[in-house]
Amino acid sequence: MMKRLFDICVASVGLLASAPLWVAIATAIKIEDRGPVLFRQARVGRGGRVFGALKFRSMIQNAEAKTGPVQAAEDDRRVTRVGRLLRATAMDELPQLWNILRGDMSFVGPRPLRPGEVEVRGDGRLVHLDQMPGYEERHLVRPGLTGLTQVYAPRDISRTSKFRLDRLYLRRAGFWLDVKLILLSFWITGRGEWESRNRHL
Repeated sequence: MMKRLFDICVASVGLLASAPLWVAIATAIKIEDRGPVLFRQARVGRGGRVFGALKFRSMIQNAEAKTGPVQAAEDDRRVTRVGRLLRATAMDELPQLWNILRGDMSFVGPRPLRPGEVEVRGDGRLVHLDQMPGYEERHLVRPGLTGLTQVYAPRDISRTSKFRLDRLYLRRAGFWLDVKLILLSFWITGRGEWESRNRHL
């Protein structure tokens, strides 16, 4: 209950305080390619419930029309110029404050995954994430805007390793750990290092 009240209070303040940023970001996106400002993506939440996660659009329009759902890679050509700045600072995820206020997400928790998401192994095998150890456990709580995995895990480590960090968070979750992870997230945002593989914390 305390975590939910914290989420509601901070998300409400965040939405009000960030209103000028919404206007600036929306204007920049429109100027670049006149496409839609917001992007809604299906994600798996608490208890396996699918919800629509909101983001500022950081890629070209219809970026997955030919490839299907593919995670963005370093120097991905689908990412727009405005999108590169948004992704480096995590400002593309600012609209998820609304998801937090609605109760789809929390500020801190495992990163929400896409339904049916797969991982491509080194030998070319496709492994469904829901077949990996730890997948079900991470849906015992609301997914987070930030978290232990988002802050500490390099982008290119395996999902199995990320799921281990998610389980570690579930075992150690508490108010002060959440506060620490939120403050570290602000530090990474200020440095524009969310897309860096080796962040300096």
